[in-house]
Amino acid sequence: MTAQEDGLRADARANRDRILEVARKMLTADPETPLSAIGKAAGVGQGTLYRHFPTREALALAMYRKEISAVAALASTLLQEHTPLEAFRLWCAQLADSSAMKRGVAKLLQGATSEDDQREAYQQMVSAVGSLIAACEAADAIDRDANADDVLMLLGVLWQIPSHPGRDAQAARIIELIFKGLGAKDEPGGPAGP
Repeated sequence: MTAQEDGLRADARANRDRILEVARKMLTADPETPLSAIGKAAGVGQGTLYRHFPTREALALAMYRKEISAVAALASTLLQEHTPLEAFRLWCAQLADSSAMKRGVAKLLQGATSEDDQREAYQQMVSAVGSLIAACEAADAIDRDANADDVLMLLGVLWQIPSHPGRDAQAARIIELIFKGLGAKDEPGGPAGP
């Protein structure tokens, strides 16, 4: 492979990433945003846009996969930088934030995601939740025997909260209810008890 070919591949990756970043913002704000507007805002021509994402559904699916992978990977990063309980709380808050993207492209995803896509996304998320639970249990920050599948099902409620002015506060209350159910032991500087 020549340096020029490698450069083209890096450029193509950069274009793809830029399109996904712009599409996430624009489709979250308005799911009906035309692909042409996304391409223009990303600074790429229509040919480049359609080469990467031939349909709105393909774009939505790529956004979904990227978002799931990023949120799942965030668990290990947060565990390196924070106490286990704080890492888990921060991860849940990021999951709530990512729900806005999913709501923005929900209709497109219905037809675009296969059972394999859904299973892969679910496994990534269960693995992330499982690692956070294990770290919290090892630190005696939550009660023992929490089940990652069950906790993920509860956290799925965050993706169902409709957009409204009090949405973030509602998501925070739901997260706290889940942590109370897990028997979370408050940390200094953490959320106050009831």
